Amino acid sequence: MAKIIGRTKDFSHVDPALMTLNRRQLFGAAAALAAGIPASHPAQSAEQPDSHGAPAAGPGTTLEGPADHTLRIATGLVELGPDTTVSTKIYNGQFPGPLLRLAEGRRVVVDIRNDTDTPEQLHWHGQFVPADVDGAAEEGTPFVPAHGARRIAFTPGPPGFRFYHTHLRAGTDLSAGLYSGQAGLVYIEPAHDPGAHDREVLLVLKEFGPYLSRTEMPLDFLAPANRASGLKEASQQAMLAALKQGLKQGYELAYNFFSINGHMLGQGEPIRVKAGERVLFHVLNASASEVRSLALPGHVFRVVALDGNAVSRPSEAPVLWIGPAERVSATVEMKQPGVWVLGDLLDEDRKRGMGIVVEYAGRKGEPQWRKPRPFRWDYRLFGNPDAVAPPPDKIIEMTFAARIGAREGFDEFTINDIAFSMDNMEPMFHLVRGGRYRLHMRNATDDVHPIHLHRHSFEITSIAGMPTAGVIKDVAMLGSFQEMTIDFTADQPGLSLFHCHMQAHMDFGFMGLFDTG
Repeated sequence: MAKIIGRTKDFSHVDPALMTLNRRQLFGAAAALAAGIPASHPAQSAEQPDSHGAPAAGPGTTLEGPADHTLRIATGLVELGPDTTVSTKIYNGQFPGPLLRLAEGRRVVVDIRNDTDTPEQLHWHGQFVPADVDGAAEEGTPFVPAHGARRIAFTPGPPGFRFYHTHLRAGTDLSAGLYSGQAGLVYIEPAHDPGAHDREVLLVLKEFGPYLSRTEMPLDFLAPANRASGLKEASQQAMLAALKQGLKQGYELAYNFFSINGHMLGQGEPIRVKAGERVLFHVLNASASEVRSLALPGHVFRVVALDGNAVSRPSEAPVLWIGPAERVSATVEMKQPGVWVLGDLLDEDRKRGMGIVVEYAGRKGEPQWRKPRPFRWDYRLFGNPDAVAPPPDKIIEMTFAARIGAREGFDEFTINDIAFSMDNMEPMFHLVRGGRYRLHMRNATDDVHPIHLHRHSFEITSIAGMPTAGVIKDVAMLGSFQEMTIDFTADQPGLSLFHCHMQAHMDFGFMGLFDTG
């Protein structure tokens, strides 16, 4: 797990420009978009560098000269508070990693350098890039070797709020993978303004100091709440069978420290606002395993984008519920002067750091917290109620189940009774390029699963049997004992990874590969 050490002095862990950006900074950083290049335009990549870390150009690539960006993976310190510093892997010596502002359609060259003792992967979450660039070994992306480097090139897209993170299997090593501090933001400038606002604030929610627990936090926050027939009964039968074999409920993850932008609540600078401002919050949940909530007393969020994609119907919500790897963009009208806590609904986690102070100009005093009214998170609120998703070319049935305590004390997860094997990494589904596919997903576990599909976006087309359309995402939370359908077009050739974004779930079986010919 992340090592906790004493206080250190003169340690700068985050670029202050990450927290707040005015419109000119965000949208004026790059030149005009290249005309006529689709978001999924093929990228290029370099071959794996030699043992000394010098990147070598692959056939047909032109990667000479300086890189546009350099990301360096190394162990560093994150000062969460005056008496709390953790040691973990981070990018460029800071958490979150550097904000990369990219232009849609303009090719970018990135050097990834690995100063650690283990090979690494860097995943470009939410982008339409080739499998050898995407950053997943399961798809065939070369590792960034220990004490080595890899140079890649790709054309950014689609536009909007994306991010990058490690995609390493952690297993029982709680210092590896998403348990570390390897997460950074990407903003790909859209062709259209995301909505009227005065400035942007970017927030990264993250826990540190993971440890193993047997306690599972119940989460009952999704709507619609009705469960699919037979799923709970199947789960109970599987659990009874496992208990008869002497197996115990698998480990769950718990954490010592909670932070927003690398600071515990009350540490670091507050978000300073003025009465009458309209602030656009871009929020990333960079957790390895936790669904997070976020509320600002006396204020209401108007959700305008999910996972960087503009919603069909901007709608208000008193609370944001955000699964691991999900992003929410929402505007807030600043019309309740005071000093407030923007934080998680869970009192224990908020008091231990999962919050940030919002301070109006001219107001001082102790930050105030008030719990908002109960609210269930429903993706359908942001869809088009009059739209009907076109019929798919094929429906793929998927049932997710768990075998309790079956893998090194953790639950083993399966898709259609198959746990993914890192030894052979065989594709589970074979697709025809250009076909529209519907995944009918049934969750026969009591966990909420944030489902992620690499190199594609998908449309949510039904939740708990209730149709919807117009909500485009790359991660969606599937509730316990519920069903959901998502549609996508198989327009990215090669292998694409499908998995739950809970680190322990994907490490212990909850992955599958699509092979598009």
